[in-house]
Amino acid sequence: MIKTVSKDIDENLKYIKEVLKGSSDLVIREFEIGDVFRIKMATIYIDGLSSKEFVSQFAIGSLFKEEELKSFTLEGYKTSILDAIKKDGLSAADISEKEDFEEIITDILSGETILFINHSTKAIKIATKEFPARGIDEPKTESLVRGPREGFVESLRFNTALVRRRIRDKGLNIEMYQIGKRSKTDIALLFIEDIVDPKFLIEVRKRLDAIDIDAIIDSSTLEYLIEDNYLSPFPQIENTERPDSVSASLYEGRVSLIVDGSPFVLVLPATIGTLLNSSEDYYSRWIEASAKRILRLISVVLILFPSALYVAITVYHPSILPTKLSYYLAASRINVPFPALVEAIMMESTMELLRESGTRLSGPIGTTIGIVGGLIIGQAAVEAGIVSPLMIIIVAISSIATFAVPSYELSTALRLFKFILIVCSGVLGLFGLMLGVILTGTHILSLNSFGIPFSSPYSGLGIEEGDLKDTFVKAPLKRLWLRPGFTFPKNKKRMKEGKKHEK
Repeated sequence: MIKTVSKDIDENLKYIKEVLKGSSDLVIREFEIGDVFRIKMATIYIDGLSSKEFVSQFAIGSLFKEEELKSFTLEGYKTSILDAIKKDGLSAADISEKEDFEEIITDILSGETILFINHSTKAIKIATKEFPARGIDEPKTESLVRGPREGFVESLRFNTALVRRRIRDKGLNIEMYQIGKRSKTDIALLFIEDIVDPKFLIEVRKRLDAIDIDAIIDSSTLEYLIEDNYLSPFPQIENTERPDSVSASLYEGRVSLIVDGSPFVLVLPATIGTLLNSSEDYYSRWIEASAKRILRLISVVLILFPSALYVAITVYHPSILPTKLSYYLAASRINVPFPALVEAIMMESTMELLRESGTRLSGPIGTTIGIVGGLIIGQAAVEAGIVSPLMIIIVAISSIATFAVPSYELSTALRLFKFILIVCSGVLGLFGLMLGVILTGTHILSLNSFGIPFSSPYSGLGIEEGDLKDTFVKAPLKRLWLRPGFTFPKNKKRMKEGKKHEK
């Protein structure tokens, strides 16, 4: 088995065919150049990953057109044939020399074209990637009323270009990695050098280098491999389809990871504060954005507590309710055959089933299933006396509140903990509910995202002035002259102090 390019081109081609098992999409074009001294060459590429037109016009075509190569003789030419081709023979913009066969095989499988030349111990890599890709469209999972409509796609270079378009800064660095022993997936690490914390960047690189896996299929695979606590349901790395969100995060001193083949870009570190914020907050007036943030915090409460409180009060503490409300609650449950705990779990599970079914169905059908199914099942359950009307109202409010949380992963984690709180309430009443809240809070406080507390900035108010103005509410833009403190940026100021701008 040869490890480097041989002078014998036939030996090189034979090795390529053996390694790639004669795949049907492997295209090998052999030809000879020169009128006096015939030089045998061959181009190799994968059909569907490389541009045939580019190979024909700028690789093979330009070699046939170059007059100096046609009249080339070993005695009459001062430079080597390899140098002559690089200098005069190829009109492609991006070419480089290769001699290691492991790298050559990876390049071929990545969509590049390799040119072998007889009697040369080096091959030429010609950049000819042309993957099938969908056009840039509006993100499906992060729709906004006001803001950019562009979303990431599956092509890594398209995605880096979308970020470059917004960050015309010489400090923006893009480091390339290939992760996956078999997939060799291209991954881009993006950061702004004079803003990001060097210690944090070292930790990210360390975790990327430590990955040992066959394949990275999607950014979610990479996320689960590098996050701090893979057992936690809470996401410790943010993902987004929005280039503007990634760009804003880089300006804050955070880091982004773009995985080839995935439209979801990872942003780290992530905290509960960043997951509850939306890109639209920074495109709206500060009063409107602040009101939305308060509403999202209320929605978190509405996701976790209503069903658990219903179970605890109904079973153990009906006396804490006003007398009339207590009578109404008792009357509405006269014909209900199930305990409150079973009733709550049954209805919450039904709503989760409807939500999951609607997600798997496309477009209007999924929406119809969710709405019509919820109405029909809820009304039928009340009329049949299986559940109380108040339980239906509580489940509906809790379900609506989940859509107010910007991060899908965070809302999913909250829904899971909701069931834990319901069970705790059914076993010990309000004491069990408080125990569940303490356990949930302790778990959140124990989480870290690359060494940054997941509960930031809510657990560290007052540490940095910049955090105080962009947490529960959003201050006017002129007041946000400091970058978030939890990222420990090298350059803390992003604009002159706001007060100096005011008239």
